[in-house]
Amino acid sequence: MTKRIAIIQGHPDAAGSHLLNAMADAYAAAAASTGHQVRRIEVAKLEFPLLRTQADFESGELPAALVPARDDMRWAEHWVFLFPLWHGTMPALLKGFLEHIFRPGFAMEYREKQFPRRLLAGRSARIVVTMGMPVMLYRWYFGAFGVRAFERSMLSFAGIKPIRESLYGLTFADEKKRLRWIEDMRGYGARAS
Repeated sequence: MTKRIAIIQGHPDAAGSHLLNAMADAYAAAAASTGHQVRRIEVAKLEFPLLRTQADFESGELPAALVPARDDMRWAEHWVFLFPLWHGTMPALLKGFLEHIFRPGFAMEYREKQFPRRLLAGRSARIVVTMGMPVMLYRWYFGAFGVRAFERSMLSFAGIKPIRESLYGLTFADEKKRLRWIEDMRGYGARAS
């Protein structure tokens, strides 16, 4: 069964020469070659202000530069987020992007004196994270807090499941290991998982 996939490349450096770019390319190529429809969002190439007030979050206009990205995410059945771990969590640019996209009416329908209605049920996601430490250290010492918070407070809270994660520690990674990670992405892309 083919899927509609949105790949959200969250590396804040628009240069495009990072391992995450190669991983996103591998995922997209494999997904497309097996019949899946793919749209890509390069967050670093988008210009938008940060949200600063609750009123703006709840009732402000989505910046025009983010309308196509929001529409691509709404269209997709499966989301792939790729980002480097910065200070234990996603880079601020990606967080700012998601705060805009996840406004009321996109992820949740807020109702007075009721639990919000989840608007993203039926979608799935994969989170791909590179980090400058061993993955076991991030899980054990830091509790993988940044990734877990993203999964729980944004994605699963809005109804997305399953959510799979692929964490990669760059500290001791040689070229052979990095190529294996790119192959991992090809496999995930072919399966749209």
